[in-house]
Amino acid sequence: MSTATAPVDPAKRILPAKVKPAAVVVLAFTTLLYLVELVDAGLHHRLDDEGIVPRTLSGLDGVVWAPLLHGSWTHLFANTIPVLVFGFLALASGVGRWLAVTGLIWVVSGLGVWLTGVDHTSTIGASGVAFGWLAYLLVRGLFNRAFGQLVVAGVLLLVWGGTLWGLLPGNPGISWQAHVFGALGGILAAWFAAAADRAKARKQLA
Repeated sequence: MSTATAPVDPAKRILPAKVKPAAVVVLAFTTLLYLVELVDAGLHHRLDDEGIVPRTLSGLDGVVWAPLLHGSWTHLFANTIPVLVFGFLALASGVGRWLAVTGLIWVVSGLGVWLTGVDHTSTIGASGVAFGWLAYLLVRGLFNRAFGQLVVAGVLLLVWGGTLWGLLPGNPGISWQAHVFGALGGILAAWFAAAADRAKARKQLA
């Protein structure tokens, strides 16, 4: 006798349903970061001038480019593992959801830096997006009421909790604004995603 297995709610997934395609997506994004840095090194880091320059019209387009740029290979290496791990886990609900979440984090983090950053500075790096993914992963279980996601959040806090010090001002050369607003973007993304899932569920029951 066989018994039917209840389908897994996509909103409560811990890992992507299709692991290989998700891995390809996050590896492709990470490879893009390395290709950009390679080009930037060949141009003697002239691309780094395209970062976010607070409260200047010319520095506003840095909101688009800043997460793709890094000040050095060391800077990029430091961001690589968080980008790979958080980016992959954030793909649990599919590529479409991941693109929406990432886009919101990208814009909120960048605009936050542009509005509140230090005058005459240029902010670059993917850490704002990485912090946004981390925040998204930490709070999605609360919004989804998903025990498994809460367990994953606890593990992430245990392993990467020290990085949350980057939310505090006072670290030279580190844009705490990018981290804070990236985290805010991640929380907003988790809230919007949960609201969309609840609305979809209600529509299916109607």
